[in-house]
Amino acid sequence: MRLKCDREQMLHVFQIAASVAPSRSPKPILQNAKLSATDDGVVLMATDLDVGIRIDAGGCTVETAGDVLLPIGRFLGILRESSDEQLTIEWDGGRTRVWGQRSEFQLPSANPEEFPTVEAFRADKYYELSTRFFKEAVRRTVFATDSESTRYALGGVLLELAGKSMTAIATDGRRLAKQTGPGAASSPEGSGEQAAIVPTRAMQLMDRALTNLEEDLALAVCDNDVLLKSSNTTIFARLVEGRFPKWRDVFPASDASAAVDLTVGPFFSAVRQAAIVTSEERRGVDFNFGAGKVTLAAHGAELGESHIELPIAYEGPEILITLDPRYLSDFLKVLDPDQTFRLQLQNAETAAVCETDDGYAYVIMPLARSNA
Repeated sequence: MRLKCDREQMLHVFQIAASVAPSRSPKPILQNAKLSATDDGVVLMATDLDVGIRIDAGGCTVETAGDVLLPIGRFLGILRESSDEQLTIEWDGGRTRVWGQRSEFQLPSANPEEFPTVEAFRADKYYELSTRFFKEAVRRTVFATDSESTRYALGGVLLELAGKSMTAIATDGRRLAKQTGPGAASSPEGSGEQAAIVPTRAMQLMDRALTNLEEDLALAVCDNDVLLKSSNTTIFARLVEGRFPKWRDVFPASDASAAVDLTVGPFFSAVRQAAIVTSEERRGVDFNFGAGKVTLAAHGAELGESHIELPIAYEGPEILITLDPRYLSDFLKVLDPDQTFRLQLQNAETAAVCETDDGYAYVIMPLARSNA
């Protein structure tokens, strides 16, 4: 196997593949990426057996077809540190040689035939989604998953596919994020309702690997895994075990709620200011809505007090609720500062609901004032 590659282009795709490979594994071969060179092009593959990626490597010229295993850490170091514009990669069945005009490296290499196969996308039934929407759905939900439950339902994002839409939902039991947007089944036979819990790490990989916002994606849900395909990348992930909570029950009845329209930028600034004096022991910020303003107040035993006022267009009854500013900040930071959203409130014991006009909703459970 022998090929020449553009170092910068190879570095870009190799960094994405490297994020899949495990840093430690009882199977050392997984700490490599497989480069497969054919007359049709060059494909880079990596997997930890739960998540896998196939990504086309552009900027390559194949001189001799074949496969080679590249050790993640060392080859990534070569790509980052070499000053050569082009590198040649050659495997002779024993060692891998990598060289350019001013550098040369010899690397040990395992047998590429022993590397687990990362299959190409061959699903007949799938949903078509825009990359722009899918990346936005990932960004607006993954932060709400439970990082302590990586192998169970709360450690992933629930994808619901039905009709002409996809809904992504994530929750850690204290807040819930939901994004809905357009999608279309590839055929009438594949338009039935489907649901899958995709691991957070896989969703983050999909977001990182998708760079062309103008193209469409193919998303296929199988019995035990999910497949996502763009024009140059295929990602598979094994589904998370467990039963996802009945997330629709989390939303309180809206007919008894007061609605407050807020602009992201000024409100986010007020939240950050109020949070300065909070701590792990006393996390809550009191939000008092009424009389054309919202007042944010926080106090810590040793950290002092904060009192922030922000004028708002609200003249309804006074509502006081205590919220964790970290959870509010997670919601606000994924929105544009100039964007507006609606905050639905009832009382100090009922969940607060934030909604935008583009299908995004976010539920935050209030804190008891005695524990805030």
